[in-house]
Amino acid sequence: MDVKNLDEIDPFITKDGSEIRELLAHRNSQIANQSLAEARLPVGTATQEHYHPRTEEIYYITSGTGRMQIEEESRKVRPGDAIAILPGQKHKLWNTGQEPLTLLCCCAPCYEHSDTIITEAAPS
Repeated sequence: MDVKNLDEIDPFITKDGSEIRELLAHRNSQIANQSLAEARLPVGTATQEHYHPRTEEIYYITSGTGRMQIEEESRKVRPGDAIAILPGQKHKLWNTGQEPLTLLCCCAPCYEHSDTIITEAAPS
């Protein structure tokens, strides 16, 4: 049985600037075709706008509040919201609340830095 606990996973920073803990992926489990990670955005921060040529994603907000933009559409997000992001769609997430914004991120195929295309300059 392949079971991982969030408290035992070391975080890393994705190409878009998110801190994630990859719970299940080909790097640490028997999973080969998708990945599941918890991402955290500190108060007042955002990811860099980006897209994935191959990967589709599902973001599931577990705590905090924010604003999600996919292409030209933007809306507030909160716990319980599930967000579909198709391959090729530019997207960005802001933490607009007073606590860390935490979400689960499912990727198919698995998240890879090489499949992340940044579309805006890094914050200075």
